[in-house]
Amino acid sequence: MEPNINNKDHEQREDEEEDQYGVLLYYKYTQIPDLDELFTFYHSNCNSLSLLGRVRISPLGVNVTVGGKLSALKKHIAAVESNSLFQGTDFKLAACGCPLNDKVAEECGFTSLSIRIVKELVTLSSNPLLKSPVFSDAGKHLSADEFHSMLQRAGQLDKESTERDRELVLLDARNLYETRIGKFHTPDVETLDPGIRQYSDLPSWIDDNSDQLQGKNVLMYCTGGIRCEMASAYIRSKGAGYENVFQLFGGIQRYLEQFPDGGFFRGKNFVFDHRISVASSDANILGTCLLCGVSFDDYSSRLRCSYCRMLVLVCDSCQQRKGSVYVCELCKNHHKGVELVSSSENGRLSSIPQEIERETVSSDAKPSPQLPWRQAVGSPPRKLRILCLHGFRQNASSFKGRTASLAKKLKNIAEFVFVDAPHELPFIYQPSTVTESHQNCTSPPSSLLQQSPPPPSEHCRKKFAWFVAPDFRGKSESESDNPDREWKMGDGPFDPLQYQQQTAGFEESLAYIKTVYAQEGPFDGLLGFSQGAAMAAALVCAQQTQRRLLQTGEMEFGFVILCSGFGLMKLIEAEEEKIQMLKCPSLHIFGSDHGKDRQIANQASRKLASLFDEGCSVTIEHDSGHIIPTRPPYIDQVKDFLGRFL
Repeated sequence: MEPNINNKDHEQREDEEEDQYGVLLYYKYTQIPDLDELFTFYHSNCNSLSLLGRVRISPLGVNVTVGGKLSALKKHIAAVESNSLFQGTDFKLAACGCPLNDKVAEECGFTSLSIRIVKELVTLSSNPLLKSPVFSDAGKHLSADEFHSMLQRAGQLDKESTERDRELVLLDARNLYETRIGKFHTPDVETLDPGIRQYSDLPSWIDDNSDQLQGKNVLMYCTGGIRCEMASAYIRSKGAGYENVFQLFGGIQRYLEQFPDGGFFRGKNFVFDHRISVASSDANILGTCLLCGVSFDDYSSRLRCSYCRMLVLVCDSCQQRKGSVYVCELCKNHHKGVELVSSSENGRLSSIPQEIERETVSSDAKPSPQLPWRQAVGSPPRKLRILCLHGFRQNASSFKGRTASLAKKLKNIAEFVFVDAPHELPFIYQPSTVTESHQNCTSPPSSLLQQSPPPPSEHCRKKFAWFVAPDFRGKSESESDNPDREWKMGDGPFDPLQYQQQTAGFEESLAYIKTVYAQEGPFDGLLGFSQGAAMAAALVCAQQTQRRLLQTGEMEFGFVILCSGFGLMKLIEAEEEKIQMLKCPSLHIFGSDHGKDRQIANQASRKLASLFDEGCSVTIEHDSGHIIPTRPPYIDQVKDFLGRFL
């Protein structure tokens, strides 16, 4: 009997398919009883099958993206399924070509096997000190068919449609660079694109736009589904009016498998492996080149924004321009029309200054002080950019000097940007109270005091403040520019409690910081010393209470470090009805009860710290004076705090 040729061909095709390269993605939220045991399983199984990629294990589940031969990936699936913990897991297996671009493969983690035990599978909040929502509270899963049907009904409104359909809103839980090449589009359905740089920015966007979600049916989607799990739970945690949250099970990937023509999805689905993106049969291109605006959606060049390192789209022709430096649309919003930061044309910087510069900035706040003092402009990615606010009667230059030791010890994780405060102060000097002819006088004659000469002024730098006394009169421009500035004799001995009387000038300082942020931002966090700490706390308060008044990205800080701080109670008490606690992650550094800080009392710094939520607050008390200590163990605690934001 002759062999069946068709059967041979079929077996040959099966063998070829088994030898074909593929990618496997899956995640599972479940309580992991033994992390080490699961780590050992993945290490042994993946190495024995020659799988490469990323495996993340947390106490609440796993998130896996691996590549290898299809036959090996299927064996891996069978081994995972044999563990009851993974019952109901959605394994997304796709055949594809081997990684051809070494740069892309390395960046996506497909040149090695990386298995790590982590705290969270995905980082929802940029505040590492706050607890994530409970994953069991996530929104209801919808299959691709159910998701499509809901969009179809909502897009065909008529008299018979229910109010439930009319209140549908579509929410994209992905990053800006992903949504630029593909997204869902349904006629008559409001689609919300948060335009975020990273997933951890999503909770802040949800907080700021909760009125667009409350009382509506929220349909969420992301690449494969995992980001919607925590994000939907976060929305539902807001309580009444946020119960009806749904998510696309399996994400865009499962939807495109069910609807190969794209259905309601337009463009390409960005993926975090060497494939870069996956398209439907719809050939439409949604993305555009950052520089020339031509239709383009290929991220294979892996070009990034020179400021924030977010992926940007630059067409093949524009990539040929030598010396190009790219600025993404989010950073362009911060640097819009500002020549101080860059000389830009259609998103491309012609040059970036390589030295520390001092420039004059015009703003509504008068007078316009000098800024900025910037360190390490060409800093590596993931250094935290921290805006530093000096104390009363200081300036950016002197504060830069005072924090030189701190900057040196944090040089690998932080970049400091120093600015002068907007209120220029007069030169004050204390006259001599002891002379040769009045050695035993307890109070020398006023006429003698008036004759005491002021210090030389040739090399004196201007001094500034964030807050001033209510009766403060600023200098005129002619006085400020006059090199022969006049000194004023102090009314009496230095008063260590004078900061309690400096309650005016916040609005001017707030307007000025907004200008600084627009020209030099974005910043990851704030560092304030003494009166600068009071200003930083007031900025955080304004950030929390005035979110709706601030334009998107106008001023946003992820954390604050308050050194020898005190609260400007007049401002904060005015907002008491709007806030219960300041939610911004905070590090408070001040002298202990037995410290030597004779300018800002320990009680004042403690009171300021009490305004911040304990769940996202860290306190360091030291035994030194009016300084920022940089010796162990204090510097290690500072590094630990900052390390959570990297």
